[in-house]
Amino acid sequence: MNPDSTADYVVEPLADRHDRSQFCSGVEALDRYLRTQAGQDARRRVASPYLLLHLPDLVVAGYYTLSNAALELTDLPELVARRLPLYPQVPVTLLGRLAVDRNRRGRGFGEFLLMDALRRALFGSEAVASFAVLVEAKDDSAVAFYQKFGFLPILGQPHRLFLPMKTIAKLFPA
Repeated sequence: MNPDSTADYVVEPLADRHDRSQFCSGVEALDRYLRTQAGQDARRRVASPYLLLHLPDLVVAGYYTLSNAALELTDLPELVARRLPLYPQVPVTLLGRLAVDRNRRGRGFGEFLLMDALRRALFGSEAVASFAVLVEAKDDSAVAFYQKFGFLPILGQPHRLFLPMKTIAKLFPA
């Protein structure tokens, strides 16, 4: 990230002490989710929001959410599906939302958040099985962003993409 150093930022799970009121990605649905719904989702354990916080003032620079999901085996490309057990669904980790404050766009924060999410998903898959990380890109620009990191489209659903944990593991060698 440039010009800010990654040492100036920390990623933390959402907590009551975090002020989310000033976050503005420029996408109302993402902003509203963080302000009004993220805390409830965390308390109900339906999503785990993580915040990218600028130090020392803890200003929210971005966020993402992770949760468990399932993907129909028939939605996967045949080359991928035939290497999996013949279960109707496979477990995945859903990267449900990812947003960067509009004042920090174009400086690598999206990639930083994505890598943090992939790392957490990978380590989580060691305790609770997950075949891949699944994303639902909001537009063609988001699709291009995820494809740059190797995400593959779900059959017939070009805005739904996945990245196998096997591929993610190569990003974070032990």
